[in-house]
Amino acid sequence: MPFKSLKTKLSSQNYSISFGEVIKINANVITAKGLHVSIGDMVRIVSSSSDLETTGMVTEIDGALFYITPFSFVEGFCSKDKVYQNSNGMNIPVSEGVLGRVVDPFMKPIDGKGKIKIEHFSPIIKAPIEAMKRGMINEVFSVGVKTIDGFLTCGKGQKLGIFAGSGVGKSTLMGMIVRGSLAPIKVVALIGERGREVPEFIEKNLGGNLENTVIVVATSDDSPLMRKYGAFSAMSVAEYFKDKGHDVLFIMDSITRFAMAQREIGLALGEPPTSKGYPPSSLTLLPQLMERAGKEEGKGSITAFFTVLTEGDDMSDPIADQSRSILDGHIILSRELTDFGIYPPINILNSASRVMTDIIDEEHFKAAIKFRRLYTLLRENETLIRIGAYTKGTDRELDEAINKKEPMEAFMSQKATKQNDFKATVEELIDLMK
Repeated sequence: MPFKSLKTKLSSQNYSISFGEVIKINANVITAKGLHVSIGDMVRIVSSSSDLETTGMVTEIDGALFYITPFSFVEGFCSKDKVYQNSNGMNIPVSEGVLGRVVDPFMKPIDGKGKIKIEHFSPIIKAPIEAMKRGMINEVFSVGVKTIDGFLTCGKGQKLGIFAGSGVGKSTLMGMIVRGSLAPIKVVALIGERGREVPEFIEKNLGGNLENTVIVVATSDDSPLMRKYGAFSAMSVAEYFKDKGHDVLFIMDSITRFAMAQREIGLALGEPPTSKGYPPSSLTLLPQLMERAGKEEGKGSITAFFTVLTEGDDMSDPIADQSRSILDGHIILSRELTDFGIYPPINILNSASRVMTDIIDEEHFKAAIKFRRLYTLLRENETLIRIGAYTKGTDRELDEAINKKEPMEAFMSQKATKQNDFKATVEELIDLMK
């Protein structure tokens, strides 16, 4: 066996003979003693009465006692069980072999296609790109969705949020972006969603095609720690390919479930609840994840889309509000547009891309502004037009908006299976606004 392969294999094993002991267990936290550990250390809990074994993280220390938040559920474990320190720490195996695979947060395959070859270990938790090492966002990142490419143009290395209530079409739009994007590497994180949605997303939204795509899954029945670190793990995979010089598409569903996982962990550790029961750590965790996306000088880029579930379509929700302040743009899906049969139901008037003006040409910008203005006039005068109270010729600009209503709505609509070329989208928009 080559020395490098042997070294990698040996480094993945724990040969420590020192161990601690479990002294107390509750639903979310295991209390133990007998090991010298630090906050953030990874440990293994091994049952002395069965073949049960789980991994956990040290989240609190009180003198000789330390508290472990487990990555799985605690049923079957008892006091006197042994606790071993994990020499790997918070590292996951990453390689080109993860492409085309469906994995859990520890990169263990869950698609039944066999083992993944280990080439490299990456830390799950890393500092974001330093501010002065970030590259300027000056290139268009086309996603193949006309409404986004036309009015909310995204740049390589940009971070955007997709905000929507339940059942409005987040997953469908995610699938359109993954299929329509020309990024050479695509990382999809499905965090805290129903297990049923995973195969559905792959087959229905991606058409079963996982070429150059890796899907990291932590479903709602997984432990809060698994859901929390599932997001960080997926970002580490994206960073692995970014460091190799690739432009990576990172898409995560959803930030809200990720924050809810931290809420469960924080409350179990005694943090005070704030707005909607979220402890302070839930809000401070968001930039730690989101700021790791971006463009780095001399390397590749991570263009990220994070979905945010707005309960009751409430945009003042603390997670939605905090996410908007961190991200470089927001795409808001409207339940009202779905009622009119416009899919994807992107509300272009309430959505924004903060880098759009820096990466598009003047002609495209003028056409997008004119479209928004005409669409606003239609929305403001919709009632007058419908009851026949508006007399044609009163307002020249509104007349133009009425004449172009159908082609404008057709431009905003797109079949889920169709991808549009960026150049063709811009040309169509300019021609429509002449």
